[in-house]
Amino acid sequence: MKSLTEYIEIECPKKTGFINLTREVEKYVLKSKVQEGLCLVNAMHITASVFVNDAESGLLHDFGVWLEQLAPYIPTGHYHHHQTGEDNADAHLKRQIMGREVVIAITKGKLDFGPWEQIYYGEFDGQRRKRVLVKIIGE
Repeated sequence: MKSLTEYIEIECPKKTGFINLTREVEKYVLKSKVQEGLCLVNAMHITASVFVNDAESGLLHDFGVWLEQLAPYIPTGHYHHHQTGEDNADAHLKRQIMGREVVIAITKGKLDFGPWEQIYYGEFDGQRRKRVLVKIIGE
């Protein structure tokens, strides 16, 4: 069995944003030389997410609007988490909605996606360096 572990460094210039990781993850799959296996992509921070969806800018905008409606940054007074001195309760909730990680099959040496699927990193408390784990295993 082959395996490869890599980390993608991310520093989102804004508090929130979505970054397409697909091409970078595809490079790691090629580097791994795995032909049949699995690729895990994991946000290693509790205020960030990794998910698979369509690479369409309108949809990404809609995700941002929808998440802000579900867990608004302001007003902050209703978040008990903020009583501890933190100010990012909304980011924790947004991450919970969008998910921590994805696992994608590798078939014939490539990520085995549906027609429009792409890997995205969702940042909900940015403006500092974070990491994404890419773990590939298989034959």
